[in-house]
Amino acid sequence: MSAILLDGEAVAARIRAEVAQRAAALAAAGVVVGLGTILVGDDVASARYVEMKHRDAAEVGIASFHQHLEADATQAEVETAVERFNQDPAVHAFLVQVPLPPGLDGDRVLGLVDPDKDVDGLQPVNLGRLVMGSPGPLPCTPAGIVELLRAYDVPVEGRHVVVIGRGLTIGRPLALLLSLRRPGCNAAVTVVHTGVPDLAEHVRRADVVIAAAGSPGLVTAAMVKPGAAVVGAGTSWSGRRLLSDVAEDVAEVAGWVTPRLGGVGPMTRAMLLRNALEAAERARGLPGDSPGRLR
Repeated sequence: MSAILLDGEAVAARIRAEVAQRAAALAAAGVVVGLGTILVGDDVASARYVEMKHRDAAEVGIASFHQHLEADATQAEVETAVERFNQDPAVHAFLVQVPLPPGLDGDRVLGLVDPDKDVDGLQPVNLGRLVMGSPGPLPCTPAGIVELLRAYDVPVEGRHVVVIGRGLTIGRPLALLLSLRRPGCNAAVTVVHTGVPDLAEHVRRADVVIAAAGSPGLVTAAMVKPGAAVVGAGTSWSGRRLLSDVAEDVAEVAGWVTPRLGGVGPMTRAMLLRNALEAAERARGLPGDSPGRLR
């Protein structure tokens, strides 16, 4: 068996084109979508991520606003930057790039972000909205994974999905999202992690496997049910090479699989742009594409 590649680059390109069209319609009505970022310190990877987000924004007609604070910035200075974006009507959505330097209370900073301007979908109020199945911005990577599976007509509703990893950015919110009664979800979800001794047994029973543990090659062909869909959402680095949680031999068994590069990553960035757009649409009184209450 040769698995169908879940090409995130191609699907993300379609989402960006849709965002660009809707952003242009807002601009014609006098509203330019604004995306803000706050970067504290000089972490190279963080700076690169912020640069990519603003480059993506420019390509779809979204204006960028950036606040860079020195690594020795105080908690009060970071909180002031957050409040500045909260109050700026030109900034419809923004994020504080993590990780923050040691000594700063990241949870407090995240909690101060206006939930309606939370482009990452990880502000506590928005996580609560997700739990309740209420409208609100969704975490970017989980939403991107659901969109990617839907784009390739991977059967999810009513199927058994195993999520490996329980982190705040992917595993936990993804499990909640997949369990909701909404298109592309409504699944029976099992959440496991690398501390589970019978991990392979859980994975073998899954129709869909989503690995988000940050453990290279964690999921192998021997662990996968023939024909299952396998998504590598966790990554790690070996020198300059980006490694997936999914071993390359999985493609010989799976029905669908993400490539090592160009799978989930582009989808995360595309969903961030969509969240920014929808924040601007909500500010203008338009409904956007956020789902209603679905359980």
